[in-house]
Amino acid sequence: MQLVVGGAYSGKRNIIRKQYDDLTWHSAYDKRPIMNWKSSFHSSSAIVLEGWEEWIKHELETYADLEKVKMIFFKIIDEFSELEKKYDKKIILIMLEMGRGIVPLNEEDRNLRDISGWILQYATKKAETVQYCWHGLYKTIK
Repeated sequence: MQLVVGGAYSGKRNIIRKQYDDLTWHSAYDKRPIMNWKSSFHSSSAIVLEGWEEWIKHELETYADLEKVKMIFFKIIDEFSELEKKYDKKIILIMLEMGRGIVPLNEEDRNLRDISGWILQYATKKAETVQYCWHGLYKTIK
């Protein structure tokens, strides 16, 4: 599993497009729910999953329990890892870095930032490769 992380509009998509010729995108920005990601997995190309902050917002609206939301995403990431190995298929996660250490005053924004950070840490632990992107440049950090 590959993880590309960086701020909004930092060039994360372009980095992936330069690394792979054949990609299937499963994006929250196209209103595709995370729970339907398997519909994209059946293509022969590498799958890119992006829009995690939108998927997390949706789950936070559904479940008020932060631990429950965190575990939902941990299980999804575990499933990605298992299926990637089983089917020898590349899975790429694009995640947004949020906050840069700034704690939002609004509780909802704070919860989103906290959950996003925990999920990003878990994805980093599970990923074989982690790339950090800024201003269209990237550095492989794992």
